[in-house]
Amino acid sequence: MQLMICMRRLNYTALKMADAGWDEVTYLRKKAPKSSHLKSSQAVNSAMRTGAAVETSKKFTASTNKQHVITKDTAKLDRETEELHHERVSLEVGKLISQGRIEKKMTQKELATKINEKPQVINDYEAGRAIPNNQVLGKIERTLGIKLRGKDKGKPLAFGKKK
Repeated sequence: MQLMICMRRLNYTALKMADAGWDEVTYLRKKAPKSSHLKSSQAVNSAMRTGAAVETSKKFTASTNKQHVITKDTAKLDRETEELHHERVSLEVGKLISQGRIEKKMTQKELATKINEKPQVINDYEAGRAIPNNQVLGKIERTLGIKLRGKDKGKPLAFGKKK
């Protein structure tokens, strides 16, 4: 009985295949183009030649190495006037950074590389032109081993648990 059922299934499959002509081609695994291929210059040029809609847009922070974006401060800076202005890093902190860097025998560029910032950032902090950023100050403190914030400015940074 089972042999008969299997034979019928085989005959049915053979009949279905016989209906398909030689001119018909069935692709079982045609893959859709990847997004990287669609963004290539060849794909864009061919789409423009065919008249398809091509949309191009530039990202806001493209090709920059920004680890943190300061958007709230930029709006405040635009509204800055003589009476209302941003607090800057004090010259005392700038001198402490400079002295700590010289004690460690580092240049501004080497310090900037160690804390993953641009050399201009270190220059601004030492000159007192920078707007204080706690993340940057914390990285400088850990690298130089001195406190730059709070009441114990200039003292060695104590590592370990707080008591």
